[in-house]
Amino acid sequence: MGGIWHGISLLTKNEIPSPGDTWMVFKEVMNQPFQNDPDYKGIAIKLLSSLARVGIGFGLGSLVAIPIGLLMGSNKIVTKMTNPIVQILRPVSPLAWFPLGLAIFQDSPKASVFMIFICCLWPTLINAAFGAGNVPQDHKNVSRAFGFSTWKYFTKVLLPYSLPHIITGLRLSIGVAWMVIVAGEMLSGGTGLGNFVWEEGFNGGSTAKILVAIIIIGLVGSLLDKCFTWLQRRFSYAA
Repeated sequence: MGGIWHGISLLTKNEIPSPGDTWMVFKEVMNQPFQNDPDYKGIAIKLLSSLARVGIGFGLGSLVAIPIGLLMGSNKIVTKMTNPIVQILRPVSPLAWFPLGLAIFQDSPKASVFMIFICCLWPTLINAAFGAGNVPQDHKNVSRAFGFSTWKYFTKVLLPYSLPHIITGLRLSIGVAWMVIVAGEMLSGGTGLGNFVWEEGFNGGSTAKILVAIIIIGLVGSLLDKCFTWLQRRFSYAA
């Protein structure tokens, strides 16, 4: 990988910085990462700002998507009522929601959170509905035979069986959220990795710093995915 990167750097006459040059800039960027002066924000402050927006949007989206998805999967009438709405809204580009969020909240960071919230709904909702809709009939028959209440059926049958599918949806949603936040912060400005990339790319900044930001974004995204992969295995129904 390093050899290919170095080759591209030579072909572009160092327009794309070499791994060595990028490493030097990486060390520079990581110097005082928690500096939080009005005129300068360290890279850790930018990263935490992005993670906070992702966390809020992802959390709110999950709180809405999981119960609606479980209800859709376990009730055919609800499915018929809500599925057309989901299928219409799901393909809409994430960036299309930003102006709407801006009109609602009159605040760019809140508009970014709103955009993440909307985009996080669909993978979790669809996977939760799939899990709830595929509970084996034997499980349902046993719950009826033992006279399970609605709450007991939910906690002992529906939720445990659906949980791996829900976590799959959450894993997909956090990936979408992490991709969307960069685009959202490019539009909204303020503190964050997306705005950092925008400033370096369009205000005469450093290409090496853009590469550093891309590497950080990729590493954090990979770490988030690994966390949800672990949860997926931990809460496997078969376990």
